[in-house]
Amino acid sequence: MGCRRWWPTIGGKRPATASANDDVERRATLAGPRPPRAPAAWPEADSANLTTFGLLFVVAILPVLLTPIPAMIDYPNHLARMYLLARDGTPDAQPLYGVAWALYPNLAMDLLVPWIGRLIGVEPAMRLFLLCALLLVVSGAVAIERVVKGRFQFAGYLALLALYSFPFALGFLNFEFALGLALWGIAAWLARRDDGWLPRIALHAAFVALLFVAHLFALGVYGATLGLHELWLVGTHRRPVRQVLIGFAALAFPAIVVFAVMVWTGGSVGQGGITWSPETKLFWLVTCLSGYSVSLSALGIALLVVAARALWRWNALRVEASGAWLMAGLGALYLAMPFRLFDTAFVDVRVIVAMLLIVPAFVTLSVPSGWRRTVATAFIGFMLADIGVVGWTWLSYQRDYRAMIASFALMGKGARLLVGHSGQGLDPPRDLTDYPIYHAPTLAVHYADAFVPTLFTSVGKQPLVAREPNVRLALPYGGPVPTTVLKAIANSPEALDVPVFMRTWRRDYGYLCVVGPPAPNIMPDILEPLAAGTRFTLYRIRKTADPGP
Repeated sequence: MGCRRWWPTIGGKRPATASANDDVERRATLAGPRPPRAPAAWPEADSANLTTFGLLFVVAILPVLLTPIPAMIDYPNHLARMYLLARDGTPDAQPLYGVAWALYPNLAMDLLVPWIGRLIGVEPAMRLFLLCALLLVVSGAVAIERVVKGRFQFAGYLALLALYSFPFALGFLNFEFALGLALWGIAAWLARRDDGWLPRIALHAAFVALLFVAHLFALGVYGATLGLHELWLVGTHRRPVRQVLIGFAALAFPAIVVFAVMVWTGGSVGQGGITWSPETKLFWLVTCLSGYSVSLSALGIALLVVAARALWRWNALRVEASGAWLMAGLGALYLAMPFRLFDTAFVDVRVIVAMLLIVPAFVTLSVPSGWRRTVATAFIGFMLADIGVVGWTWLSYQRDYRAMIASFALMGKGARLLVGHSGQGLDPPRDLTDYPIYHAPTLAVHYADAFVPTLFTSVGKQPLVAREPNVRLALPYGGPVPTTVLKAIANSPEALDVPVFMRTWRRDYGYLCVVGPPAPNIMPDILEPLAAGTRFTLYRIRKTADPGP
């Protein structure tokens, strides 16, 4: 296809080989037949529109630019791992953890951040990786829309709403980065769909390889979207069966190859079983839009539903045939996905965000001129409210992060640090703004060369492993233990149905970091306070009393 896919080109003119009829025909193939538009079409992507979008994007990334450690739930855990990977192979390598590389489908930041971190520092490298992920997500959504519609319309604006959605705010950085790559891969496949099979499959194979290494579930979104679109083309264009089979075989072959290479080299895709949670499907639909406020997310979803219904009634919103097919297919995938798969939680809610980034490219808006300002005001108002919540939450955590890092100097090098919770330790908590402190204690593995059992070391996902004699204590995806449970274990180790290694926590660990809202010390005879912040307390575990069996 060449530059025909990306009008306007040199001098603002179309290539001589691309007529207006060619363009109409190609876009009908991508998105379905188009009846005459409703009146008052949305303006083209002029300079004012792009300037507004650019300013909103800068506003959206301000929390990342202003906070040294973004208060995303998994972010401190990932940052701790990046520090250890950057130190690996140097005289300053962490003695309690080793590095075991293999072909895992979850290595985007593990491959990039430590290498960049040796040049500019690990903390700035992590934020640079996050900024690249945000840019990939937004630009990828715009790229798909540009291919399908031939212009920039509104998909990029909806992508801005998704930047701090629930799965992204959790700190699933590899998934976010890889999903941005997947969006660009989808755009590339659609843009080159008139090319021969060989160049298309070569491009497809390159994206499959990149996505496999970056994150498995982003590869799944990419494959599902292409498969659904090709199925739609089969139904509408009545292709011969042989051509259909060849096409799907060509789509599947690169993925089969990378999986075979992974198995041959001893890699894996994670451990653990499958957890289903059908009762939360409706809940995620309402709460997925904001990662820190259920109420704000529900308000945003309500605004989107009301606006879509009103625009539909005005004949100002039209879902193209292929867009309806993709919406139905990805919706069915969401319903079919479990909550946890391959040691990865919140799997199903990621599909909702993928839909928000992909489907709008196949939706056309023709907003009446009298309502454009109202729609724009509602959108910008909600976005600024969401960014405000994110910024306030992230900035409020910086003092606690600094205080916790400073407290690690009170621990001896090579200590074992257990993580507790002052409340019930719900995962996720009822107040999502309490969530980002859960994994902050894992930074002790860098600042105190400590062992922390909740550091991410899942086989098949991270290349970090605990060394002996700490292997039995590692919890690849564990969370903080409620102090009430720790107290009950200390009083009667054999009476509770808890893992064997938890029964000896007083003997195995030298320190306890209790996160969560401030609470009194319920074990003063066992725990000696050393340091405290507004969201944590560091204790030394006294060894004078009987530590139990």
